[in-house]
Amino acid sequence: MLRASLRVLPPALAASAVAAATRVSVQEGSKTKYEHPLVSRYATKEMSYIWSPEKKFTTWRALWIALAQAEHELGLPVSAAQVQELKDQQFNIDYDFAAAKEREFRHDVMGHVHAYGKVAPSAMPIIHLGATSCYVGDNTDIIQLRESMQLLRRKLVKLLAVMKGFALEHKDVPTLGFTHYQPAQLTTIGKRCTLWMQDLLMDLQELDRLIEELPMRGVKGTTGTQASFLDLFDGDHGKVKALERRVCEIMGFKKAVAVSGQTYTRKIDTLVMNSVANIAASSYKMCGDVRLLANLKEIEEPFAKKQIGSSAMAYKRNPMRSERVCSLSRYVMSLPQSASHTHANQWFERTLDDSAVRRIILAEGFLGADVILTLLTNIADGMHVWPNVVRAHTMAELPFMATENILMECVKAGGDRQELHEKIREHSMAAGARVKGEGVPNDLIERIRRDRAFAAVHSRLDEIMDPKNFVGRAPQQVDDFILEHIDPILSKHRQLLEEKNLDSVNV
Repeated sequence: MLRASLRVLPPALAASAVAAATRVSVQEGSKTKYEHPLVSRYATKEMSYIWSPEKKFTTWRALWIALAQAEHELGLPVSAAQVQELKDQQFNIDYDFAAAKEREFRHDVMGHVHAYGKVAPSAMPIIHLGATSCYVGDNTDIIQLRESMQLLRRKLVKLLAVMKGFALEHKDVPTLGFTHYQPAQLTTIGKRCTLWMQDLLMDLQELDRLIEELPMRGVKGTTGTQASFLDLFDGDHGKVKALERRVCEIMGFKKAVAVSGQTYTRKIDTLVMNSVANIAASSYKMCGDVRLLANLKEIEEPFAKKQIGSSAMAYKRNPMRSERVCSLSRYVMSLPQSASHTHANQWFERTLDDSAVRRIILAEGFLGADVILTLLTNIADGMHVWPNVVRAHTMAELPFMATENILMECVKAGGDRQELHEKIREHSMAAGARVKGEGVPNDLIERIRRDRAFAAVHSRLDEIMDPKNFVGRAPQQVDDFILEHIDPILSKHRQLLEEKNLDSVNV
């Protein structure tokens, strides 16, 4: 079939393709298979492991152990020895045997039931007792979602700690504010940083809520009625409820979903994916600002000593980390739509058209967010401010903004407000025309300095023109925000600050 398909290729290309195909069978670590860049290029080992086959299948076994243990404790014919054998063999997985059984049965869960039974033969008769595939599948998904959110939470906490330092260091540094990307009233660099932080803080608070409230799918049976377990316990409703409570307890959950069909409601996926997309949106906003500021040469992300900005233009210092954050964020932000469609299209108690897409979007959403937060922390930790450039841009626009202060001071000294207003208007129009038409610096203040109508403030113009007079409460707002909002959340999660992150493959 391969050679037939190559007939449409030029001989040289066909020969190359055949040679490449031949190498697949003889080369270790072949590069002829697609590698997912989120894993091979970017993601951390921690997040990759959470969504790995090993994590998935050992969690299936942990769930089978929890079920068997709870059934034993509640009096079903499951022995302590069988439970112990399951525990002893939890990590002894013959993946080749499981794959062969899956091909034979065309059923992944039953393939792994038999693989588990192979190494725990005395427990084989009670593995999966009363359960349906979603007992292991859906509950494992929930566990992976929770652990992924916990990892993102840790990274958000560390990111906010880094950004706190940057905000406080630059809380008093005046800079141009922008509305409509046009110069506006001054703010400070630190105050702008708190805008980014506030978005990320809201994302962290939402993660906290979801982690705290996330339920297991629990022990529900094939259509959520728990009929199989009611039969096992001879109609004892109390023991069925106790079984579910005990399984949740063993697996570290406070509760299961109140009701379910065969699966947990896919509404949970939409809520979780929306929280992940919100992190991406906050990150995109911050890095979009950094990219614009890099163009103005006011702020730059870290740039390595040997880093090359362009293969052609050797002088370039491209904000590649911020660009990568924006690129990945754009993808992550698209995923909640798929989760919502999946939720909306689940018929009655369950349809299987949720399965394939969830295998993709749940893992990719978290892998992407993991990379984004790693990059964002790297950017924030090494962000460089060029204060002289910031001041030059500020002083170029400040004369126009200072005119109201100059006007008020002159009126307080006995001047006519209307006459002074007209003179300022005339000088402003003339200065603006020169800036735009001739490309020369703004000379509005020099015009005012030469006009005797403003003599009352001539000796104080430099004092009036100090940019710090135009930032309002920005420095105090930084202090208040840190004290009232950031410090409490960092204190709440201080243990997370001590945990070590594993770096991405490529930062």
